[in-house]
Amino acid sequence: MNQPQNQIVVKQNPLTKSKKSQLDWWQASIIVVLLLGICLRFVNLDGKVYWIDEVHTSLRSSAYTRTDFEDLVPKNQVMTIEDLHQLQSIRPETGLPETIKALASSEHSPLYYLMARFWLEWFGSSPTVTRSLAAVISLLAFPCIYWLCLELFSSPLVGWIAMGLLAVSPVHLLYAQEAREYSLLTVTILLSSATFLWTLRKKTSTSWIIYTLTVALGLYSHPVIGLVFLGHGIYLLVTEKFKFTETFKKYIIASLAGLTLFFPWILVFIFNGDYVSWVVRDIPFATLIQRWLLNLSAIFFDLQAGYQEQLFNVETGQDIQLGYDRPLVYFIIPIFLLVSYSFYSLYRHGSQKSWLFISLSLIGVTAITLVLPDILTGGQRSTITRYVIACLLGVQLAVAYCLATKINPLVSKRKEQKIWRLITITILSLGMICCAIVVQAPTWWNKYSSYYNPQVAAIINQAEKPLVISNQERVSRITSLSYMLDEKARLLLVRHSKLPEIPDGFSDIFLFRPYTELLEDIKQNQNYQLEPIYQTGHLWRVEK
Repeated sequence: MNQPQNQIVVKQNPLTKSKKSQLDWWQASIIVVLLLGICLRFVNLDGKVYWIDEVHTSLRSSAYTRTDFEDLVPKNQVMTIEDLHQLQSIRPETGLPETIKALASSEHSPLYYLMARFWLEWFGSSPTVTRSLAAVISLLAFPCIYWLCLELFSSPLVGWIAMGLLAVSPVHLLYAQEAREYSLLTVTILLSSATFLWTLRKKTSTSWIIYTLTVALGLYSHPVIGLVFLGHGIYLLVTEKFKFTETFKKYIIASLAGLTLFFPWILVFIFNGDYVSWVVRDIPFATLIQRWLLNLSAIFFDLQAGYQEQLFNVETGQDIQLGYDRPLVYFIIPIFLLVSYSFYSLYRHGSQKSWLFISLSLIGVTAITLVLPDILTGGQRSTITRYVIACLLGVQLAVAYCLATKINPLVSKRKEQKIWRLITITILSLGMICCAIVVQAPTWWNKYSSYYNPQVAAIINQAEKPLVISNQERVSRITSLSYMLDEKARLLLVRHSKLPEIPDGFSDIFLFRPYTELLEDIKQNQNYQLEPIYQTGHLWRVEK
């Protein structure tokens, strides 16, 4: 009889022997954390900056391209905020084909935006409704991460702790409350990974077909998930000892089949997609390291400490700096040490399957693919938090395994258990505190290009009858601002960067985020004077 070849060496898993009373106690605690995390995802959805990327979500879901938006909005004439918001609503005369056509001009996969199209048709087009779709989708991540933990560790305790960490993770809360596709990306990463491991265990034709569908589903959610699928293949190749086995052949077939289902949108990317040039903008290596650490910290603790000093400093005239102040270092260091020890514990005590899968499939391929170009040729790909969601999930799984191991009475000594219980409670408590602050804040670091809109809006809203002027090409930015302006405000979008005659009857005239040409045109116009009143937020006052 032939002996099975190339099997993974599986260590004895002490977590499968957890005492039922121990598991029940933690289940009850995590359920409370889960309920809090679920509730927080729906708190204050209308109180945050509806930033420029979310404006584009409304546009694409409403069958507009950015060019359409710029062309349709009134130019060189005063309009109300309601006039502008009507262009963010679903047009009755459009349907799915028009929405797909609008999506084909962007650099995004279409699934989330098609879902948003139906969501807005059913419930309306307000920011609360638009964001609630992402919040609802984010709830699916909890059963998916639990299933993945069962496949990786065969441990319900790890699954419960992983759900708790996910529930009160500031970074996942931010994306759950943002009208973008990143909560969907989180779900598809977890779902496809759990399905992949389940398929390797079952090895049936049906399971491989299901994995194929998750590959297509993931790619239609966001193309960056392709790095995770590549990681699946590398993981399988390593565990099969670099032999082209029957299982590896089936993985290749399933992956190609999933890619074939995505092929129509690959053509869209090739011929119509926008090139995201800002991700290759060069930044200092020290800043790269700083942002990597900040992304790591934001999984568990995030109070964006460094933004607070600039938030009200209107005299500096400095653009936003995507960094944090020194007090946060005191939190980054213990988090970094915890994560490092968790991976050490996973390597020493976890199964080879779990160690290889997390380090290769979720973290290694994505990190190397994004980090190396940034180091060798310049860029900031690896610092964009939403691009490294797979890495963040890998870190959370490693930490969940470490905590579950250390609080298990069958594995750890009583004194060690007490210390690690305290650490677990501290991590969850800090996450809850941060999330409670995040949901009440009007802006956060993930809204970087619209970060100062609350301060800008507060200044404009103080005027009795304000007029806000900007360029036609800046319509998305002024739309983002408009959601925080009072109804009394009026808007004027300038075409060709030449200021038209400004009508009388306004108490204050503001210039918001102008192009350099418009700014120079006003400076050279003897009828007007410019006064910088909040340069950090790109706001000037125009005096006749």
